[in-house]
Amino acid sequence: MQAEIVPDSEHKGLVGRLPPTLRGLALLARFDRPIGWWLLFWPGAWGIALAGGAVARWDLILWFLLGSIAMRGAGCVFNDIVDRDLDAQVARTRARPIPSGLVSIKLAWIWLVLLCLVGLVVLLQLTPFAAVVALASLAPVAAYPFMKRITWWPQAWLGLVFSWAMLVGWADIAGALSLPMWLLYAGSIAWVIGYDTIYALQDREDDAMIGVRSSALRMGRHVRGGVAAFYVAALALWAGAFWQMRPDPLAIATLLPVALHLGWQVATLRPDDGTGALARFRSNRFAGFLMFLACVVVGTTL
Repeated sequence: MQAEIVPDSEHKGLVGRLPPTLRGLALLARFDRPIGWWLLFWPGAWGIALAGGAVARWDLILWFLLGSIAMRGAGCVFNDIVDRDLDAQVARTRARPIPSGLVSIKLAWIWLVLLCLVGLVVLLQLTPFAAVVALASLAPVAAYPFMKRITWWPQAWLGLVFSWAMLVGWADIAGALSLPMWLLYAGSIAWVIGYDTIYALQDREDDAMIGVRSSALRMGRHVRGGVAAFYVAALALWAGAFWQMRPDPLAIATLLPVALHLGWQVATLRPDDGTGALARFRSNRFAGFLMFLACVVVGTTL
């Protein structure tokens, strides 16, 4: 059983008690690793909060949470279908359900459709304008699994995809796409590049051997400085978004907690320590929460 569960699973005991097929589907959708849907969820919650909907549309935040779980799962299933040959060559991923034989390709496609149907239910809760913005994400989402084959910066493409919920949340509340939103979105992309570079440190040796590209490989020995630069860019862009919403130094000060947390990640990062890199990557669920609180403070009018 343990051989079927990848090393970075957070809930090995719980998932391990499931029957083999259900266990394979849970692992395929990464239900054992909630960090992924937290990271997908937070930008959407930021968009809702900064646009002023944190109180009046708290229900929309919960719908976004459900949508994040389902669509992150769907994205992982699609990614694993596309990457099944590469995953079989990487030590950390060869135990995933498809390359290990726990889930067939046919069943994986059925599971993908079911998860997308859950996403459709969430889509129906949006305004027509926000729904159009959400549907526009399908093309970049579908293209993501191929980016690691053609660019050294698949993390940048992941940033576009994982930050898209922010555009949807803002569009639903504000009814338009305006400058603060674009600054918030650009900052989120920089944040994603930073934390996913940390995540990619775990696979540098395997990726180099099989020809998979990543920002962690591209940055080489400058990876800590590179992550720091992207985090600084994220904070600067978020500060610009806040200033557009409320030109007050106190609004910028709300970013101090998330800035300190991101600074801790960089200061304690050891590029050759895969376990430490994974812990710092996962800590971004807390960074996202701190950013959400800042957006609530700046975007909510009492």
